[in-house]
Amino acid sequence: MAKKTTLFECQHCGFSTPRWMGKCTNCGAWDSFIELNDHQQEVVKQTKSASSSASKAISINEIKENEVFRYSSLDKELDGVLGGGIVPGSLTLIGGSPGVGKSTLLLKVGSNIASLGKNVLYVTGEESAGQIKLRANRLNSNKDSLYLLSEIRLEQVLIELEHRQYEFIIIDSIQTMYSENITSAAGSVTQVRQITFELMRIAKEKEIAIFIIGHITKEGSIAGPRVLEHMVDTVLYFEGDSSQELRILRGFKNRFGPTSEIGVFEMRAEGLISATDVASRFFSRNSEQSGSALTVIMEGSRPIILEVQALVSESHTSNSKRQATGFDNNRLNMLLALLERKLEIPLSGYDVFINITGGIKITETAADLAILAAIISSFRDRAISKETVFIGEVSLVGDVREVYALDVRLKEAMMQNISKALVAKKPLEKTKMKVFIVDEVTKLLEWY
Repeated sequence: MAKKTTLFECQHCGFSTPRWMGKCTNCGAWDSFIELNDHQQEVVKQTKSASSSASKAISINEIKENEVFRYSSLDKELDGVLGGGIVPGSLTLIGGSPGVGKSTLLLKVGSNIASLGKNVLYVTGEESAGQIKLRANRLNSNKDSLYLLSEIRLEQVLIELEHRQYEFIIIDSIQTMYSENITSAAGSVTQVRQITFELMRIAKEKEIAIFIIGHITKEGSIAGPRVLEHMVDTVLYFEGDSSQELRILRGFKNRFGPTSEIGVFEMRAEGLISATDVASRFFSRNSEQSGSALTVIMEGSRPIILEVQALVSESHTSNSKRQATGFDNNRLNMLLALLERKLEIPLSGYDVFINITGGIKITETAADLAILAAIISSFRDRAISKETVFIGEVSLVGDVREVYALDVRLKEAMMQNISKALVAKKPLEKTKMKVFIVDEVTKLLEWY
């Protein structure tokens, strides 16, 4: 008699092992393993074999290129993040914190696509059809080709797809859906894996673009197994506080385009709309105050002018505080150590706080020079002109190094009537701005 195989799976990350463990070696969660029955084990084998099926090797010169066809969502910002538009047969995952506007955006996009004469199916598992109707009235999104289905059973969704041909489907949300063929609860690792696998099969076979809404954990990642992000074609995250007007949609994975683009949206009474005047949303031209400096960062191909704010105050405790919002805290500590070593500014007895306005997060090093300028400005209580931008990466040895796309950044700054720039190297193109070369951090003090 064949020995029964056992398989345990972590309900936090989807890691599987033949033995039960108290702590998951993959994600570190405690008491998260459950034993899978025979059917659940078969689901795991199917999804693994689908992603790792063997095939015969072909010379790359014999392979024909696949032409990617796209159609517009009639939303400029979303099209930009997706790489130019929606690809038929693609599976897209959108994550974000509650209330950030995921459902609102996709309902509006579904209405836009329905206005093009395409059949759109909105599957809601969290709200009733009547609640979606109220939101559609507010968004002015009532279209004859937009169909609502309040259902959490995958099998019923598949039946609906047999009754009518759809070209765009929205699943809200993947954690509320469940399959009757699996005994585990909705939102479990096995359920999410199987449902995503079925949706991927439908998208590829019927050339239907499917958008999935996913909840996120307190750490900010998509709830459920990591295999969910691996299976889909595109992963988008909404950033921004629900109490703020501006929301940022950032691409983290895209098999059909770049992953460095962002979309900026504004929450209004009529829903999420593309922010038309993004250039002046992340900095203020009000009265000059100490501790404020401007910089220009690149988000994909888009330059954005940001205001960096710093507050340096005398510490009344033995351990000085260093805290940054929208900026890497470890890099802040490095820049503070550089100020003490190279510029001999005694910051060990001071609390230092950094804030990037607008709720955006800086992911590149071009803002280093602006961070230093804002800290020195706050420490000396001396205001910096709002007509000046600081662009440059600061190294550990105190050099200021050039950044890519400098000409594009300066052109954006000049369009906002900024007349001066502190950079590491002279730009390639001629500009009407006054450009000051700062190749060492010590020259920053000379500029002051």
